[in-house]
Parts: sequence; C-alpha cells; structure tokens
Amino acid sequence: MTVKVKICGVRTPAILDAAAGAGADYVGLMFFPKSPRNVGLDEAAALAAAARGRVRTVAVMVDPDDALVDAVVEQVRPDALQFHGSETPERVAAIKARTGLAVIKAIHVGEAADVARADAYEAVDHILYDAKAKPGAPLPGGNGVAFDWSVLAGARAPFALSGGLAPDNVAEAVRQTGAAMVDVSSGVETAPGVKDADLVTQFIAAARGAAPIKAKAS
Repeated sequence: MTVKVKICGVRTPAILDAAAGAGADYVGLMFFPKSPRNVGLDEAAALAAAARGRVRTVAVMVDPDDALVDAVVEQVRPDALQFHGSETPERVAAIKARTGLAVIKAIHVGEAADVARADAYEAVDHILYDAKAKPGAPLPGGNGVAFDWSVLAGARAPFALSGGLAPDNVAEAVRQTGAAMVDVSSGVETAPGVKDADLVTQFIAAARGAAPIKAKAS
C-alpha cells in the first residue's frame, strides 16, 4: 500500500491546485484564529468547492464548540474533520455520531507514554501522531518540530504521522515508522502560512517514492 499524503493549512487556490495536481489525497483547511494558516468560512467554502472531485478536504479544528463544528459542516461541507486540541474520546465520538463524517484525532507525542493515549479514541477513523508543542507555544501543531519516531513501534496501525516532516525526510519517516499517511504544513512553507507550490510537489513525490507500507499488527 502506498502512503497517503495530506497537505495541511492550505489557504489559496494556487496551493490547492498544486496539491491536487501532484496527487495529494487530502488538503487541510485550518479553523483556528491563532494560526497563520487560519481561513474564514467563506474562504474555506470556496476552496472546498474547488477541491471537490479532485482532492478530499479535512476541516482542522482545535477544541471547537458545537457552533463552529456545525457552521463548518454546513457551509464548507468537508470530507472529514480533524481535531487537534485536547478533545476527549467522548467529545470526538459525539461529534462523529452527530455529523456522520470521518474523523481524525491528533495525539501529541513527547514520549512513548503519549502514544498509548490513542487507544481511548475507539470511534475515530484515523489517529494522527504529531509532535507535542513546547509549554507556552501558541500553536498545538504546525511548529516544524519532529519527535522520536521510534516511540511509535507499538502504535495502533494504521496511523498518520506529522511533526517536522519536509521533502528531505518524509521518505525516511515512512520507512522508519510504517505510517499509512503523512501530514505536512510548515515543512512546505517559505514563511509561516505561506506555502510553496514546488515544495508541495517535492513533498508528495518524496512520500510516494518511499518504501511501500506494510500494515503492522495492532
């Protein structure tokens, strides 16, 4: 099985076109005001409409209230929802049941013990392991920081991997971890929130060129 690729924090039609043209499986639309990748509902709806039939869209939220979830689902019509905050298993399961959409839950990893927290999220469709932000960091993800991939040796498979990935290390990340999906944001940017079409294309090509994924026993 070939690794899937998600380009997160897409904000412009040009980067959407680059991602779709290079064969990305998903693009992430960020709904978090503190992020330089944040998009408004109208912007996101236009991007999602342009993506439809070309590449799947993921609405990324951080501890959202019901009003935001409902607005995103109704106006943007994403293919999946991603939760990147401290959402509990019960909260994530309730949103999935109410919306009927596929759900990705980010697990912030700083040490091996963090990986086991994913086991409580039985309702989710995909677990995404991301680097734990440093105390006081304004963003829970998208910080360009990697973690020790070896702690994923016993992770429940299949899973997605994020955190410090870039065109020059994504293939090695796939080989070391067996990740079924890789997720990049800052690693294809020239400045916070400013993605580069060439870097997006290079990242996707490098991920596709990684060794085929062999499913690990869960």
